Amino acid sequence: MKIVVLVKQVPEIALIKVDEAANEVVLPQGPGTVNPHDEFAVEEGLRLKEKFGGECLVMSVGNQRTESALRNCMALGVNDAYLLCDEKFEKSDPQAVGRILVAGLKKLGEFDLVLAGRQAVDSDSAQVPGVVAAGFDMPQAMFVKKFEAVDDGKAIVHRITEEGFDVVELALPAVVSVVKEINEPRLPSLKGKMAAKKKQITTWSAADLDLDGSGIGVNSGTRVEKVATPPPRPQGEFIEGETPDELADKLFAKLRDNQII
Repeated sequence: MKIVVLVKQVPEIALIKVDEAANEVVLPQGPGTVNPHDEFAVEEGLRLKEKFGGECLVMSVGNQRTESALRNCMALGVNDAYLLCDEKFEKSDPQAVGRILVAGLKKLGEFDLVLAGRQAVDSDSAQVPGVVAAGFDMPQAMFVKKFEAVDDGKAIVHRITEEGFDVVELALPAVVSVVKEINEPRLPSLKGKMAAKKKQITTWSAADLDLDGSGIGVNSGTRVEKVATPPPRPQGEFIEGETPDELADKLFAKLRDNQII
């Protein structure tokens, strides 16, 4: 079984700043980290590889600093890593990133399953897995919390909904994004870290992927009109009372008066 996990290197969210005068988001210069939601996808890919055999790969759109995130994945047991890196890819919106990944997957060749985290913590768009599935016109299931079965060219998964979950059967190859309830990510071993330092990361440029720059990077369809710091949250209100019953009555009255209940 050949599994490809799509990962993203994200900055430390607490260090992101907004330059309203320049109308842009200023990212920190550090190496960043693997998108936390993608860690669950990597873990699930490794578990499926260990159960069914084959290989688990990771692929990312980024720059040279993204190599640290990819090596972190290889330290966990991922077989190989692919970095899609080119100046033409810079400032790509989620739709463009999805198209770049489609080109990378086509160059990679055949695969059985593409996994991804539910969304990236920096953009929170949750668009990329769907764009990749659409690029191949293949089945997709988003926000999956469990693989019930993988057998005979199909996968049965549990996809979360507001009411609970749906049981979905997918013909393989397919694209699946996962949520944190699916597993508990492992930690890398010292042996894994040492081995990851020696592994080679395959890097493909726009030319390698036959991409001319149209519809990606600065030519993406999204245009930023205004960047601003989110307004501060309103100050909370404390409800006081002598007894738990009095507190409960006051809270109920407050919720009722504000038409919350």
